[in-house]
Amino acid sequence: MSNISVTHAESGLVHTTVLRAERVTPNMIRVTFSGGDLAHLAYRGFDHWVRLAIPVHAGDRFDNLPERFGLGGYLRYLRLPKGTRPVIRNYTIRHFRGEAEELDIDFLDHGPGGVAGPWAASVRPGTEVALIDQGCGWQPRSASRSLIVADESGLPAALGILRDLPRDATGDALIELFDERDRQHVDAPAGMTVHWLTREPHAVPGAAALPALRALALPTDLYAFTVGESALATGARRHLVSERGVAKSHVTFSGYWRLGRAAHS
Repeated sequence: MSNISVTHAESGLVHTTVLRAERVTPNMIRVTFSGGDLAHLAYRGFDHWVRLAIPVHAGDRFDNLPERFGLGGYLRYLRLPKGTRPVIRNYTIRHFRGEAEELDIDFLDHGPGGVAGPWAASVRPGTEVALIDQGCGWQPRSASRSLIVADESGLPAALGILRDLPRDATGDALIELFDERDRQHVDAPAGMTVHWLTREPHAVPGAAALPALRALALPTDLYAFTVGESALATGARRHLVSERGVAKSHVTFSGYWRLGRAAHS
């Protein structure tokens, strides 16, 4: 579930290629893309996200993908011949260096399962991909404090938002990981308290973040952004609205993945 509006950002379809891939933490692989149409990407910062088309078949093509990925674009994508149709997953831009025309996306590596993680672990420089620009989910309202709740799949979004918040912003960020070694550097305003949380082995996502959220002292004058596994994102929203009195319009939430299904961050 999600209440993030798909904005079909003005950059549309962007072709680019893999420059390099490196493991930045034990379970996170950063793939850097370079060149192609990246000079035309209208980067907005924060949790700017894209539909990433990656090749999984020898005959996959990128020249016939839709410019937008609304209903019409999705139906066009489904009509592409099997064996030529790349896989599309949703990802947050971790960094964008406009002058160098380089873009980073972080992929969780859960081993051989799924599609995108194994692809990132084995991809070679020069591999062609395409991005369909979708803009930002972060849409703050006028409020005295900000709150971010995320698991490891929402880590790139959380860190991007913290990096780009006004320097006088105040609030809390609860970031839950399954492996504490996956922590990354945080460039956050001094008034934003970052709470790193690690759930116990085999615990479900949200097992650490949701109790920590319930223990926080929070005002009702709040804008919240809750993303990650579906039960975590919706559980945080339900708590804030039903038990803390935060207006529904002041809580942006998105289930990036569902337990038992492949994650896409």
